[in-house]
Amino acid sequence: MNPVLSALPTTIFEEMSSRARASGAINLGQGFPDSEGPDDVRQVAAEAVLSGWNQYPPMRGIAELRAAIASHYAAHQGLDLDDQSETLVTSGATEALAASILGLVTPGDEVILIQPAYDAYAPLVRQAGGVPRFVTTHPPDWSIAAGMLEAAVGDKTRFIILNSPLNPAATMLGDEELALLADFCVRHDLIAICDEVWEHIVFDGHTHRSLLTMPGMRERTVKIGSAGKIFSLTGWKVGWVIAAAPLSAAIAKAHQFLTFTTPPNLQAAVAYGLGKDMTYFTAMRAGYQASRDRLTDALSAGGYAVLPGMATYFLSIDLTRSGLVMTDRDFAIRLVEEAGVAVIPISPFFETEPVTNIVRLCFAKSDDVLDSAAEKLAAAHQLFA
Repeated sequence: MNPVLSALPTTIFEEMSSRARASGAINLGQGFPDSEGPDDVRQVAAEAVLSGWNQYPPMRGIAELRAAIASHYAAHQGLDLDDQSETLVTSGATEALAASILGLVTPGDEVILIQPAYDAYAPLVRQAGGVPRFVTTHPPDWSIAAGMLEAAVGDKTRFIILNSPLNPAATMLGDEELALLADFCVRHDLIAICDEVWEHIVFDGHTHRSLLTMPGMRERTVKIGSAGKIFSLTGWKVGWVIAAAPLSAAIAKAHQFLTFTTPPNLQAAVAYGLGKDMTYFTAMRAGYQASRDRLTDALSAGGYAVLPGMATYFLSIDLTRSGLVMTDRDFAIRLVEEAGVAVIPISPFFETEPVTNIVRLCFAKSDDVLDSAAEKLAAAHQLFA
């Protein structure tokens, strides 16, 4: 068996969701919304099955979606993209990550990963023959400092993988950190692979800014997006890669031997969705922010110390500050078995120096689900303290 993959455990997301299914617990672990997504976007997908093309679409994606991606980012982030040479449609953002890493990283290349990190990053780097180099951030702000980056870079360092907004920490890179990272990449001649799937789910008036927009980064940044996150349609698995033509061409060669293409009806629907009026995106953010605030208030009233959440549809609880003397994994297992609520311990998001006192909760749920979960969590706090 492939040693890179065979020794890996089942992902923490599947483990906790399986425990939730087995026990009938409320699942605030795996990050999927209760809603079914926008009716009009789903209607376009349904109509495209019946009246559209259902054979192989172009490997890089249908022309309508690639044009829509370019137009979307021109409107939302001021980017000037060539949809023919700088856009690539993938079967979800994880496939976009896989194609980017497998298409660009060569054996022996060192790749800087910022912890906490999505659990696919390191295995994909190793599958490409790369060597992960870890930078560890810490709560409550999870900030990146110049010294941390310089300590991780070496003669063989070629890439850095960044996730902003950050799952599971629910933070996002500010202008100072973006400037720091851009300067770091330019000075060390690094390519940045930027996982930006949460770019539209930001709160409190914040605006996401891509590293690709920073000085010196246009030709050395790979930007990854996800329709599943933007439209609350996580099962569709439609993602994309934006990169300068030479990078995009290399990534496309990896993509053609992974999934090759993505269902054409879903591509057509996403193309429609990306052209939706700004009011959709404003209302979507407002809805998630209301859910964030509802769960934050309930958890705080139940005795929990909730970390600030400026993006994504996740909140984190600091167990130590909540008066709970146990690890994140012990808390998560006891909670699902004894209180009927599934959450995610964040220690699996670390490969070295794990933070073990934080758990993540998904608030992309209906009000009644959030209220019921909060009641169970409050009772659990009294029981576990």
